[in-house]
Amino acid sequence: MARPARTTGPSDGPQLRIGIAGAGHFGRFHALKVMASRRSVLAGIHDPDPGRAALVGQEAGGAPSLPFDELLQACDALIIAAPAEAHFELAEAALRAGRHVLIEKPIASTLEQADRLIARAAETGRVLQVGHLLRYSAEHKAITERITRPLYIEATRIAPFKPRGTDVSVILDLMIHDLDLVLAIVDSPIEDVDALGAAVSSAHEDIANARVRFANGCVATITASRISLKTERRMRLFSEEGYLSADFVARELTMIGRDRGLKLPGTGGFRREAVSWQEHDTLAAEHEAFAAACLDGAPVLVDAAAGRRALAAAIAVTDGIQEARRRMERSGLIGRSGG
Repeated sequence: MARPARTTGPSDGPQLRIGIAGAGHFGRFHALKVMASRRSVLAGIHDPDPGRAALVGQEAGGAPSLPFDELLQACDALIIAAPAEAHFELAEAALRAGRHVLIEKPIASTLEQADRLIARAAETGRVLQVGHLLRYSAEHKAITERITRPLYIEATRIAPFKPRGTDVSVILDLMIHDLDLVLAIVDSPIEDVDALGAAVSSAHEDIANARVRFANGCVATITASRISLKTERRMRLFSEEGYLSADFVARELTMIGRDRGLKLPGTGGFRREAVSWQEHDTLAAEHEAFAAACLDGAPVLVDAAAGRRALAAAIAVTDGIQEARRRMERSGLIGRSGG
């Protein structure tokens, strides 16, 4: 299928006409990144609240607020930043219309929906990219350069409560970031998941812990909370290559191993490496990668298969939490739901 028409702008090269579905918190950020990009132009914004779409469009260079059908006609590619339950319907319509799609995580609500989107993208020959931002981050690069065969991973992502994002569980809101990062590091299928979680301030789980065992023997323990008193994002890994501890908030990493850093006296040859980094604009990097995939045919870093794998892991954690709750109810440890 031929590529949709593209415009030529100040970049002296083809530009991707991008539409945005969703004018909320992330939709606004996406609009501003499109406006600032040399390889794309903002064709319009759709939102159930046209006034909100118009306000964001005005801030992002005067892009119009459009009905969804008109937006699809005006763009070459669609960014979906709508609530998670709308992802599948919007993405399927865009792919059916022959538009490239960048969809915020999660890719869909169910694996069946994800499979249908993957099939539709393959059928139309369109890019389907999923917005797992950590893949573009400095911490991801720093970790994967040092640890390639982890035996154990411990990830913590906690933050104070904010109403935004509570339309889904903390697993799909926060934990899915670390699930995707762990899946990108561990080259093995998930074999078993044991999980616990609780809904405290919303209708869905606000705090969760999962122990994920992979077929190759690696184990990952992941904790996520959106009802904490502080913000903390850490990851610890150990392998035959060494021990690594990363603080994503402080942007610091320490590696104990034999190949990098300064020698540690009295340790039999171990070395300590301390690294810090300046975080770059991960959302801009994601947009650059999307434009390159659509305009140049570059490989998609976070493709639909990666999005499906992260969704499958999140669903396995959710199922594990529900099974744990049933055991607790049977034992009398907690009261029965609705009882």
